[in-house]
Amino acid sequence: MNTKKEKLSLLADMIALARTDGDIKDIEYRFLLTVAEQLGIAKKTLDSLFTQKVEQVPLKPESERILQFHRLVLLMNVDQSSSPGEIDKIKDLGIHMGLNPQATDKILEIMHRYPNKVVPPDVLIRIFKTHYN
Repeated sequence: MNTKKEKLSLLADMIALARTDGDIKDIEYRFLLTVAEQLGIAKKTLDSLFTQKVEQVPLKPESERILQFHRLVLLMNVDQSSSPGEIDKIKDLGIHMGLNPQATDKILEIMHRYPNKVVPPDVLIRIFKTHYN
């Protein structure tokens, strides 16, 4: 998949989102740990990201940026609540990743229609394709 720097940058963005509404909840930390494990990043390294800055490395392929946005939406909703600050932060992260703001807004709008606000990957991809054509 990505280089280690890219993986750490992904996790740092996720941590920033999780911190938006104050303390990181246990369920959010467990989600972060699961993503870190999927990326091949050790718990110790993940834990270090809470206290140290990481170089921001932009994701090249659009498919990876869309996957990361999906992870961010899942993280935001893992605790069954999303604050206005989290919505603003996830929009900023989407823009920073170079994703179409109309597509990200549409996903944030429709997520409420799905169980646990989990937008199915095929729906997410279809929205991005619609806004890029």
